Amino acid sequence: MATKILKSKRFGYAVVGLACAAACATAAFAGPNDNKLTIDGQEYVTELPAPEGSPFDTIYSGWRFRNEATQAMEMDDFDNPGFTNVESGEALWSKVDGEAGKSCASCHNDAAESMKGVRAQMPKWNEKAGKPVTLEQTINGCRENNLKAKPWKWESNEMLSMTAFIGSKSRGMPVKVQTDGPMKSWWEKGKKLYYTRVGQLDMSCAGCHEDNYGKMIRADHLSQGQINGFPTYRSKWQKLGSIHRRFKGCMKNIRAQPYEVGGEEFVALELYVASRGQGLSVESPSVRN
Repeated sequence: MATKILKSKRFGYAVVGLACAAACATAAFAGPNDNKLTIDGQEYVTELPAPEGSPFDTIYSGWRFRNEATQAMEMDDFDNPGFTNVESGEALWSKVDGEAGKSCASCHNDAAESMKGVRAQMPKWNEKAGKPVTLEQTINGCRENNLKAKPWKWESNEMLSMTAFIGSKSRGMPVKVQTDGPMKSWWEKGKKLYYTRVGQLDMSCAGCHEDNYGKMIRADHLSQGQINGFPTYRSKWQKLGSIHRRFKGCMKNIRAQPYEVGGEEFVALELYVASRGQGLSVESPSVRN
C-alpha cells in the first residue's frame, strides 16, 4: 500500500522513522561471520563471552560484520589505508615542535615501549583535570603543557596520524578501561546516553547496535558498535576518523543535534561503549566499510 506523502517536514521525518523501524523489524539476520583476524601471524580476539552486566551473551568486533574484501585489507598492513597515517605519526613523534624545543620522543622515548597499552585504557582518569580524558585530549595536553605547542584539531591529519601511531602500539592487547572509582559516575552517564532516544527518528544507540545488530538493512550490516579499532579507516570517509566523528555521524543519521566533539557527553559515551568491548583486541587502525 502506498504511503501518503505528508507536506509537513516534521511529519515527513515521522514517516521516515516508522519506515526505519519497520526495516529493522523485518531485515534479514546475517550475523557475524566466522573468519579469524590474523595480522603478522598474531590472531586477534574478535569474539569472547560478554563481560559481567553486558546485554549480550557474546561480544564481537565490528571486523566480524564486514565483508571479506574489507576484512582482508585490515589483515595486511600494506593494504591497510590507515597505515599511511601510522607512518606520518611516527615522523611526528620525533619532530620538534613548540616553544619548548621538544618532541614527543624527548619525554617518552621509544613509543613501542612507552605507548604500549595506552590505547587499550582510553578514556582514562586524569587526576589533575579531575575527569576522564580521551587519547586526543591527552595528546593535546602534552602539546600545550610540555611542548608549548598549539593543540591539534580533533580530526586533523596530525591528530589522526598520532592516534593511529600510538594506537598501533597496543594492537592485539585487550581493551581494559576503568569503570569503577572516580570513573563510575562517568560510566553511568555514558550508559544513560547510550539508551536515551533522541532526534526526529526517536532512536538510541541501543536501537541499532543492541536490538538489531547482525541484521542487514539494505547494504549496511549492523554491528554491535564496538570501538576497539579506532581511529578507523572507513571507505565511506576515504580516510581515518575518530570515535567522536562516528558518534556525531550516528546522531546526524537519526536527525539529532550531535553533542560537542570532545565534550563531556561524548567522553562519557566513549567510556561506556569501550567498556562494552572489554577484552576484545585493540585493532587500531582498523578498516571498516
